[in-house]
Amino acid sequence: MRKDGGSAVGMLIREKLEQWEKEYLSPYASLSMQSKGRIREEEQCDIRPVYQRDRDRILHSKSFRRLKDKTQVFLTPEGDHYRTRLTHTLEVSQNARTIAKALRLNEDLVEAIALGHDLGHTPFGHAGERALNAICPYGFCHSEQSVRTVDVLEKNGQGLNLTDEVRDGIRNHQTKGMPYTLEGKIVRYSDKIAYIHHDMDDAIRGGILKESDVPAEIGEVIGFTTGERLDHFIHDLVTYSYEKDDIHLSPAVEDAMRKLRSFMFERVYQNKAAKSQEAKAEMLMESLYQYYLKHLHKLPPHLLARMEEHGEAPEMIVCDYVGAMTDRFAIAQYEELFIPKSWHY
Repeated sequence: MRKDGGSAVGMLIREKLEQWEKEYLSPYASLSMQSKGRIREEEQCDIRPVYQRDRDRILHSKSFRRLKDKTQVFLTPEGDHYRTRLTHTLEVSQNARTIAKALRLNEDLVEAIALGHDLGHTPFGHAGERALNAICPYGFCHSEQSVRTVDVLEKNGQGLNLTDEVRDGIRNHQTKGMPYTLEGKIVRYSDKIAYIHHDMDDAIRGGILKESDVPAEIGEVIGFTTGERLDHFIHDLVTYSYEKDDIHLSPAVEDAMRKLRSFMFERVYQNKAAKSQEAKAEMLMESLYQYYLKHLHKLPPHLLARMEEHGEAPEMIVCDYVGAMTDRFAIAQYEELFIPKSWHY
């Protein structure tokens, strides 16, 4: 304890914040003082409740910083205003915080889940994920890899030791999952809202779509511009979920979202022009995977320790390494390993 009594003061601050949550937040909110806890027990922070502490750990992690150089939809686009995996994550976080605040749910928890939900994503977006899933005998799913990242890969193998609620929200942020907290369910919706909104915005910027291409039956329900649709999604989610023990869009808006996602898959996510480089990206990922599987000694020490001390399969460890790369680093590694250089004396 600090000699000036700072820790005692800090503990009082944390307890006041926890009490404020109990008194102000919705009865359906996840309270910091009622968290299921961490994988490893540790002393509480003297000023921050547990979810705020998790948010800070994610924000200061190396895997979070790498998101700035990972593809969202368009591979290494030439332009300053296209989204990356990092800007996507920030937009998910902001959507989720807006919704949580309006519903009086735990804003720190949604922010921690949102900032951590894509930490395990590969370079080159879903093309990289497909490549590793196809070639690794254990498969590869970015939501599971995000949990693995915070549990055992961050901090040179120590992990971030996050709370169960944050880890659950990260694991279940995709459509196939269902978090057990309302905060996790908010992030699950916020992820879809964010990527539908900004991927269409980027597609319009890139000349692949026009606003007028969106079917009228969708526009009549949720709006005719990207801004109108984003606003409508968030307002509808708040209105339809207000003072309920669940998070849902209204049936009409849920149906419009489903149709809009299908439209985006048809016109953008499977667009030959937008995806013309993905086969190359998949080949690059497969080549790096095969190379490091044959040259395990070139992996970082903390990953080698996962095999030697924990008995983990080499294939998983290679996925850990290649899957964590940024687009730029993966390209540089490929060039270094496979592209011959001019000889000079």
